[in-house]
Amino acid sequence: MTNLEKLRDEKDLLKKDVAKLVGVVESVYSEWENEKLSISTKRLYQLANLFEVSIDYMVGISAERIYIKNDNEIDIKLVSSRLKEIRKSLNMTMRDLASKFNTTSSAISNYENGKYLILSPFLIELCKFSNYSIDWVLGRSDNKFIK
Repeated sequence: MTNLEKLRDEKDLLKKDVAKLVGVVESVYSEWENEKLSISTKRLYQLANLFEVSIDYMVGISAERIYIKNDNEIDIKLVSSRLKEIRKSLNMTMRDLASKFNTTSSAISNYENGKYLILSPFLIELCKFSNYSIDWVLGRSDNKFIK
């Protein structure tokens, strides 16, 4: 059972209920819960707020269940500056980071300059690698590191 499924069960919600609350069809939510489809960064943020937990816990990169509720929208400028901070803390160039995660330097540049919101699979892998918290990157928490 995934953490997402556990969280839904604890709230006594059906898949269709959660799907409706985050604005997707039930089949899409079901694929998220079964880990057959990636959840967008925006939807991860919504789900974590709905369940009042850290994204780190929800996606399984932290075993510690931290309660977080943040009704603010994602601030892409904050996200982009924090992504740059992570890359610099790793002493990596955009090219190094792109190579490590099998993407392009221009994709890294677009994320760091706030042109696009970072894709969730890349965000999750970057945070696993660097031990930075997804919630910190997205401005949901002041705790920089995964607990």
